[in-house]
Amino acid sequence: MHIFKSVRIASAVLSAIVTLSAAPAWAGDADVIGVHATSPEAGLYDFAVTVRSKDTGWDRYADRLEAVSGDGTVIATRTFDHPHDDEQPFTRDIRGVPINGAAKIIIRAHFKPTGFDGAITTVSLPGDAS
Repeated sequence: MHIFKSVRIASAVLSAIVTLSAAPAWAGDADVIGVHATSPEAGLYDFAVTVRSKDTGWDRYADRLEAVSGDGTVIATRTFDHPHDDEQPFTRDIRGVPINGAAKIIIRAHFKPTGFDGAITTVSLPGDAS
């Protein structure tokens, strides 16, 4: 029984990897250009998110990431306490996101002051691995 569960979890990790190979043209001020998802335990996911943003300092920068379920509910947030104008693109994690059987998660970046105007990435998941 434990072997079967391990295989299901490993399968979940492999099928949840989404990476964009080439950076597309700018869509907005903060674009999600890559996501790598893993499932460290049943029902939870970690997302390594790569963002390309037009940060120019404290008044204009990518200030957070969000993981959003298919029904539009924000299920996890990662806040950035500083601009990344000297680090582009940059990758940050959102850890321990409860999926609760969701098949797709949207990852988006918020830009201060323009909001969610950039490219998003939808991650297809096999659902809750529990």
